[in-house]
Amino acid sequence: MDTIIHSIESSISTKQQILANPQLIETIQAVAEVMVNALKSGKRILWCGNGGSAADAQHLAAELSGRFYYDRPPLNSEAMHCNTSYMTAVANDYGYDLIYSRMIDGACKPGDVLVGISTSGNSKNICNAFRKAKDLGVITVAMTGATGGEMKTMADYLLNVPSTDTPRIQESHIMLGHIICEIVEATIFPKEKC
Repeated sequence: MDTIIHSIESSISTKQQILANPQLIETIQAVAEVMVNALKSGKRILWCGNGGSAADAQHLAAELSGRFYYDRPPLNSEAMHCNTSYMTAVANDYGYDLIYSRMIDGACKPGDVLVGISTSGNSKNICNAFRKAKDLGVITVAMTGATGGEMKTMADYLLNVPSTDTPRIQESHIMLGHIICEIVEATIFPKEKC
C-alpha cells in the first residue's frame, strides 16, 4: 500500500510543479501554437522516441492524425518509428543512432515540426535528428526530464518535466501531449458551443 500511495503522491507532486511554473505553461501554449501554424500551412508534425517514449510518440501522433475529443478531419502527424522495415534496415546498415536523422533528411521540409521525447534528453538518435532538423529548417520540440540533457541546447522549445524519475516524467509527457493535442484540435477545428 505504501508503494501505491507514494507513487500517486509523487505523480501529483510532479504535476503540481508543472502547474506552478509559468514559463513551462507558456512554452506548452507556444508549442501548441507552432503546431497549429505548421498544420495550417500544410506542414507536418513528426514524433520520435525510444522505448516507452516511442510508445508515447505513437500515442500522441495518433491523437492528431486520428481524433482527440471529437470527429474532425485528420491532421498530418506521424510517429517516425512505425515503419519497422525502415528502422531495422537503417539500424543494421548505418547504426541505430541514425534511424531518425536519416528519415528527417528524406522526409522533412522547412516549417515541419519534430517532437523528440527523451526522459534524459540525451538519446543519441534523437539528438542526431535534432541536428539534421536544424540544418533543414525544421522546428524542434524537446520533451525531457528536469535537466533537459543535451537536447536542451538544441531545441527551439523545451518542455522539461521537473523530475528525474522516469515513470513520473513519462506520465507528465502524456499529460502535456494531451493538452497540446486538445489545443491544436480545438483551434484548427473549433467546435460550436452549445
